[in-house]
Amino acid sequence: MTDFAALRQEYKKHELNEDSVLQNPIDQFFLWFKEAQNSGLPEPNAFTLATVGESGIPSARVVLLKGIDQECFEFYTNYNSLKGRELQDSPMASMCFAWLELERQVRVTGYISRLSREKAEIYFQSRPRESQIGAWASPQSQTIPSRTYIENRFEEYRQNFEGMLTIPLPEFWGGYRIAPTEIEFWQGRRNRLHDRILYTAGDDSWKISRLAP
Repeated sequence: MTDFAALRQEYKKHELNEDSVLQNPIDQFFLWFKEAQNSGLPEPNAFTLATVGESGIPSARVVLLKGIDQECFEFYTNYNSLKGRELQDSPMASMCFAWLELERQVRVTGYISRLSREKAEIYFQSRPRESQIGAWASPQSQTIPSRTYIENRFEEYRQNFEGMLTIPLPEFWGGYRIAPTEIEFWQGRRNRLHDRILYTAGDDSWKISRLAP
């Protein structure tokens, strides 16, 4: 049996200081994200999305970041999925990027809103055709009887769209934007005395503070 208590690693690759971070957390995120890309990490845009619905029970899953600007982070999904329903109930969410090879993570908390249908259309049409068909075929998060069931639905939709140059965007599928209120950058350090720099949104600027590890 694995001794989980004995699993440990000393972090010593980098450090993070208040006087060295950029004043805007989005710029700091871009900097770290580019370093993650250049390090050859697999899917550095993957993050854990945490949501809470009417039940008050939190749920989390890995999602892919598909856009970012100076105001928000963007991703796409089925509006009828569990996360879609929970975001409808409670329009706030948390994101966590874990770049373990760099001994780093980034946590983002903010308000959720839907992207425009026009923007969702542009992204949807950029996806591989099979992924577009998959979006139509999957009643995401609903119970299904078997793997064969979903494969048969995919084949039915594939045949329905055969010969069509453009597959339409489903009404139940689109994008979300997270407008951050807090962004925390975590850098692993020796002796578990990790660096944690927190940006908190103000009226017209970001407040930068250090958190205890």
